[in-house]
Order: sequence, then C-alpha cells, then structure tokens
Amino acid sequence: MGGTCVRLEQGDAARQTRYSVPAPDVAQAYEAAGARRIHVVDLDGAFEGAPKNLATIQKIREACTVEIEVGGGIRDATTVQTLFDLGIDYVILGTKALEDPAFLTDMVAKYGSRIIVGADARNGMLATRGWTHTSAVRATDYLRELVARLGPLTVIYTDIARDGTFTSPNYDALREVLAIPKLEVIASGGVGSLDDIRGLLALNNEKLRGVIVGKALYDGRLSLADAIALIHSHRKEK
Repeated sequence: MGGTCVRLEQGDAARQTRYSVPAPDVAQAYEAAGARRIHVVDLDGAFEGAPKNLATIQKIREACTVEIEVGGGIRDATTVQTLFDLGIDYVILGTKALEDPAFLTDMVAKYGSRIIVGADARNGMLATRGWTHTSAVRATDYLRELVARLGPLTVIYTDIARDGTFTSPNYDALREVLAIPKLEVIASGGVGSLDDIRGLLALNNEKLRGVIVGKALYDGRLSLADAIALIHSHRKEK
C-alpha cells in the first residue's frame, strides 16, 4: 500500500502493519534466501478496483530475477497486458474472474497458464473486492465449475480467517480443494512456523504447488531459508 510493504490481519485494512524496508529490497532478500517466486499484491488496487502501485511493481521486477506473480485490482485486459509487458510472469484474477466469467475465459485463452485464479474464502464462501464483500458462492463449487469449463488451472486458495494470524493453514479446506481434478493449488493463510510447513507437506499431494508466507517472514517468526530447506529435504526423501 502506498508503495510500501504492508500486512493486513484477515484482510482488514484497519488492522495493518507497515514495514519500513522498501518492497524491492524485501523481494531481493527473499530471492537471496532461495525463493523461486515472489507473490505481490497491490492492496490499494484491491480496495479501489484499479492498480495503484505499478511503479513499485516495476521496481520489484527490476530488482529480481525469479518469477513474480501479481494480484490486486486487476479488472481489465489492458492492466493484464501492462503487467506482462513489465515482465511479470503470472497475473492473479480474483474479483473480475468471479464477476465476469467471460473475461476469465478470454484471458485464459490468450495467456494460458500465466493466469492464476485467486479464490479467497471466508467460511468457505468466496470474498471479493479486497475481501470487503462475501458472496453467496461456495469456493469449492466455483473451482469445480472453472476446471470443468476451462480445463487445468492454478488457484491461490486463501483462508481469510487464518490470514495473518499464525494459527496454521486450514488443512481440511485445502484437502477439499486439492481433491478437485485438474486444479493445482498454492496455499495461503495461517502459516506461522516450520510445523505449519510440515503440516502442508504431510498432505502429500503433488497438486499442492506452493505456499504463500508473508507476515511470519516480516515478523521474524519463520526463516524463509529454513522453510525452503525443509521442503527440499522432504522432496529428496520421496
């Protein structure tokens, strides 16, 4: 928000923590620690419905060589193309994907696997517009419909109640999402320790392609290098 790194608790803008380190420096540090992809959300864009931090996103891209995925307020084709022109690897569509199915269809047809669907769930129901609106659509029903209509997809599944709380991921919800055919999943929300990473690995599902960690890294509760080492060790044992 405002070009600086911010963490919200359960997506609430009134419960935010701002960090003074410039966002490009944070991204560089994550890359140095072994991150293979950087997750960036334009929170101003998510709340206002249009990108507000493109200059900062460009600086992050220039600072890093690893993959970058960006979401938040992306609600038209021009913005999607602008982000790809900046060198962003993946674009996340949430609100617009739910409210305008034809738009998502067009974007997937044009960009393929570079489009990621954001599914942010509050008590199992999709939340949109910066999580300020909870829909009447169950997240799992929505995702089943998407893969039936569009084929294989990647989704970032966020449990809003766990976001920024360090209370562990919602493993039961993740199992349900992972059971959907043709859907690869990036888990988000609740990670606060290496034990939480172990819990995700214990799901033992190759469709779980990654995990997003934010506040736990900023607050020093979790070492990114240790988390990555744990994941690599798990893969070697399989």
